[in-house]
Amino acid sequence: MAANFWSSTQKLYWQFSKTEIQEMRQQLESDESAISQQYPLPDRRLLSIFFNQQLVKLGKRMSVRQQALATAQVYVRRFYIKVDVRDTNPYLILATALYLACKMEESPQYIRVVVSEARNMWPDFIPSDVSKLGECEFILISEMNSQLILHHPYRTLQELQERLSLSQDDISLAWSIINDHYLTDLPLLVAPHVVAITAIFLALTLKPSQGSVQGHSSTAAALANVAQAREENIQARVNPANSSQDRVEHFVKWLAEGEVNIQAVVDSTQELISLYDVWEHYSEKTCKEQISRFVKARGLDK
Repeated sequence: MAANFWSSTQKLYWQFSKTEIQEMRQQLESDESAISQQYPLPDRRLLSIFFNQQLVKLGKRMSVRQQALATAQVYVRRFYIKVDVRDTNPYLILATALYLACKMEESPQYIRVVVSEARNMWPDFIPSDVSKLGECEFILISEMNSQLILHHPYRTLQELQERLSLSQDDISLAWSIINDHYLTDLPLLVAPHVVAITAIFLALTLKPSQGSVQGHSSTAAALANVAQAREENIQARVNPANSSQDRVEHFVKWLAEGEVNIQAVVDSTQELISLYDVWEHYSEKTCKEQISRFVKARGLDK
């Protein structure tokens, strides 16, 4: 295992620009243009919400730890930038990704248990033959070029708790925001520490409520102050609502004096806000119907 993110396969082979990811997805669409038109899918972020919720439900049935769930979500995202969703049985991919992630995170589950629990959840889509999941595991590993070790933002969050004088409420909220970032492309775009810092920033300066984030103008203003403070070498000050002034000022000063890529934090913040905005339009029923349509029509459940 790479001792740090910067020398890992995650950094060397699985970090892309937005343009690169867009081009890869466009190539998949053009390669399967007829199928894409015949079986339209929901907004990619809505599909990610659906996949996440299904993985969480399956994980709870087997008491899977959060880090293994996070790893599974990254595996799914990696896989689907190389393979079109409509060429697969997403339910089998989800079950396989979780099975593989549990092994990699040193909390393995018996393959028969995974298949049994997956069949209980999705009886029309998971075959009883455990060898099908084994075959799918081989395909998943192959598409990821056996590069399976991941670094997550959780460790950075824990390391910064004392340094930034974060309360337990701050940590809990930031932890939830980190969980949410797996529903976006951020694991393929930025380093884990950028995600952790973004989550802390959002937890301190914004007020998430019922699946959405409020206070977008506060975000822009606070980040602008950070950038200005770095340039002028002065202490930045923000005035967010519903957060401890001292902790926010301490965090912003630390951010302004450090070497964190502010633009990456800005981009990550906007990516998460975009997710929360689109979440309001999420319909589990619609996602289920559209997935079921192509899986059944193309015989991908066999």
